[in-house]
Amino acid sequence: MTTARRSDATRAAILEAARERFAADGYERATIRAIARDAEIDPSMVMRYYGSKEGLFTAASDFELELPELAGLPSRHIGPVLVAHFLDRWERDDVLTALLRVGVTHGAGVERMQTIFAEQLGPITRGVCPDPADAPRRAALVASQILGMALTRYVLRLPPAVEMSTDEIVAWLGPTVQRYLTAPEP
Repeated sequence: MTTARRSDATRAAILEAARERFAADGYERATIRAIARDAEIDPSMVMRYYGSKEGLFTAASDFELELPELAGLPSRHIGPVLVAHFLDRWERDDVLTALLRVGVTHGAGVERMQTIFAEQLGPITRGVCPDPADAPRRAALVASQILGMALTRYVLRLPPAVEMSTDEIVAWLGPTVQRYLTAPEP
């Protein structure tokens, strides 16, 4: 294996271990030593590649929401489609859980969450809301529903939220998200 491939493999192992550790422990309790142990490398390698815990978190939290293409979708279906999409993303990737945990406890997490939602949810909202100038407020309302459900279901693990099926959550939250996106201003 070439040095570049070993380096890439080491970086990938570190990022995977960091994502799992940040998701499980949050930013404050996750340590470079624990992440290195999980990646089966020396802690100095983590520092060599990422410089600091914050640098590692920034790299580990590089995340695409992979939002669906909404063009051509009847506007009345956008809310339920987005809710279903977000639930799917939370179910298949611990990075969002790590971001949420860190986002409520540490400045770097807050900034990362703000950036992801502004850069990725913002354009979707501008494209579907009646007045694009109102898109930031509407995106914040959508985020309140999505993040609120994620917090109760994946972080706090409140039994009623965990026990609900995806279809039930979409049925409850979809109309609310839809209203936030497309309804006339109250």
